[in-house]
This record gives sequence, structure tokens and C-alpha cells, in this order.
Amino acid sequence: MSHRSIVLTTAAVVTAVGLATVVALPAAADRYGGRHQESDHYATGAEAKRARASVPRWLADDARSVEYSMRTTGGQRLLKATLPDAGLPAGCTPDGASRPRPPEMTADWFPTGAEHRATARCGLYYAYTDGGTLYAWQLNDDWIKEGAGS
Repeated sequence: MSHRSIVLTTAAVVTAVGLATVVALPAAADRYGGRHQESDHYATGAEAKRARASVPRWLADDARSVEYSMRTTGGQRLLKATLPDAGLPAGCTPDGASRPRPPEMTADWFPTGAEHRATARCGLYYAYTDGGTLYAWQLNDDWIKEGAGS
């Protein structure tokens, strides 16, 4: 085999492997990234808490239209619920001083930029209300510091 043939064959193999990598890696990342995320919708807060032990206990039983998403490999959580009244749920305290990091996961029903709107802490969750809707998220580091990750 001539030197030119070896160079061309090597270039073809490298190009094929590179192309396969460009195509396969994003697909694998999408599949793997969502594999450990579970989401569900519940009619009420009570139903959500009965269905999943990880739904925070401070969520009002009479909250409606509860959207909940969690990572099964850590403490990342997202929560959206329609509250029975305009106030924060019991167990939440106003906290305008915190500068939380953004949620570590996404859901189509959870707004981007939530970290800029956080006004309360509800247990380990950062939270805010928009009208009668509560948005809250929990970060994995907070969950681990609390000892829940052990």
C-alpha cells in the first residue's frame, strides 16, 4: 500500500468517526439528560403528596393544578401550583436577600429566569408567586447540605 493510500484511508476513517461523533453525541446527551427526570401533574396538593413522598409537605393540600418534576439521581426539583389564596403557603418565609442559582433542570411549564424573581424560601425551595401561581425549585447542593442526599 502506498503512502498516499494510507493517508487517504486514515483521513477517511478520521472523517467518518468525526461525523459519527457529531451526530451521536448530541442524541446520546438528549436521551441521557432526560432519562433521570420524572414529571407529573396532580389535581391537588394532597394528591401530589400522596403520590410522591418527595413533594414538599409545605405545599397546601388544597393547591390546584400541581406540576412537579424531579431528578431521580439527586435533589433537583421544580414545582408549580395554583394556590388557594394569594399568600405564600405556610412554611414559606419572605426572603428577598437570597441570590439563588437558576434551577438545575427545565420543564416546558416552568419559566426561565425564575432565579431573578425569587422572593421566598419554602423549606429548601426558592420560590415566588405570580398572581395565584407558585413557582418553586430546589437545588441539589441545598438538598445534599441538608443531609437528604445521604
